Amino acid sequence: MRPGAELKRMPRPTRSFSQSHPQTVDTSRGTDQSGVKLYNERLVLSLIRSHGSLSKTEIARRTGLSTQTSSVIMKHLERDGLLVREEPMRGKVGQPSIPMSLNPEGAFSIGFKFGRRSASFVLMDLVGKVRRLQRTTYAYPVPAELERFIRSGLAEITGYLDQNQAARVCGLGIAVPFQMWSWEAEIGTPHEVVEAWRTYDIKSEIEKLVPWPVHLCNDATAACAAELAFGNRARYANFFYVFFATLIGGGVVLDGSLYPGRAGYAGSFGSILVPDSDSSAQRLIRRASIYLLENRLQNEGKDSSALRKSPEGWNGLGPALDAWIEQATDSLSMAIGSAISVIDFEAVVIDGACPNWVRSALVERTREKFKKMEMQGVAPVEIVEGQIGSEASVLGAASLPLLAGFSRDRDLLFRVGA
Repeated sequence: MRPGAELKRMPRPTRSFSQSHPQTVDTSRGTDQSGVKLYNERLVLSLIRSHGSLSKTEIARRTGLSTQTSSVIMKHLERDGLLVREEPMRGKVGQPSIPMSLNPEGAFSIGFKFGRRSASFVLMDLVGKVRRLQRTTYAYPVPAELERFIRSGLAEITGYLDQNQAARVCGLGIAVPFQMWSWEAEIGTPHEVVEAWRTYDIKSEIEKLVPWPVHLCNDATAACAAELAFGNRARYANFFYVFFATLIGGGVVLDGSLYPGRAGYAGSFGSILVPDSDSSAQRLIRRASIYLLENRLQNEGKDSSALRKSPEGWNGLGPALDAWIEQATDSLSMAIGSAISVIDFEAVVIDGACPNWVRSALVERTREKFKKMEMQGVAPVEIVEGQIGSEASVLGAASLPLLAGFSRDRDLLFRVGA
């Protein structure tokens, strides 16, 4: 199906793992099954995801299950199409060990992210590999126009799948900024468009178009989840996450698990107060967001839309970019001091919707300025670069259905060292 073709509702996947239907995936694993068997299956899947591949003996050692029980579970998951055998590992004595890993074709999920300047669709397989990515940019999000992109994006994504793959789609995740009607002046959205978002329920609208479960998450929290699941090379168990976007945001990871907070607002970094240029208090969102760079460029008579189109659009910005980096890192370094005074994070991870070389400059200047601050009474913290980049939010969104369907709990796949 070509992009832009009309989206047709797909038949709901058969909720069965019988051998007579080997291509179907049970998307109900997290909702209408229960008991020890289901828990153990999810535990095995999560451990294999964390370690890449494991044998039945290693699974037994890590879970406390008997080797026989581990073997039965892994055979069942293999029969379901969720695990595949790797090459046998031969030791000096006894039978060769056969590690098993996740089958990329075992399940698929779709992620959709929309923000104040861009929207993206992604198709992800069970091991987290991106199979398809589609993106669009705009001056500001209009519900009707966004809905057209949703229809064309879903048509393109589902058109890529063959019949067997389509039957293994386990859900669709959405990453959105909460309270889209806020910050009207900052991003220059017309008042009537802002007001339209007060009554527009994007989750309900998408649920009308698809047969799968739909999950929703704050966009900055989703970006943090993607860093934890697919980045986080140092394997920090506790870190604060900062994401530079049109409006700067953040996320929190505690004890190796994503912490969204009571109402999903944990890590709302943009709301933290920092000194303004006139020594008054100002929210970080008005000191370190990318919209400020856009405004600076527009005031200089330059085309700010280039920032949203491609990483190359940031080349040649010269003094405007340099001045924005200095202002943003002045405020960011102080805001980090406030964050680590509340929780002694191991690291502050900084990423954003910007080229890697800009991210590196932001991290380096933040480190330099933070070192000069008086921070007696708090634990040392590392300030490091994130690994995902501009598509962090949509990758986090695509992870939500996999969490709901194949984790022993919603956060397990985001845990370090399980």
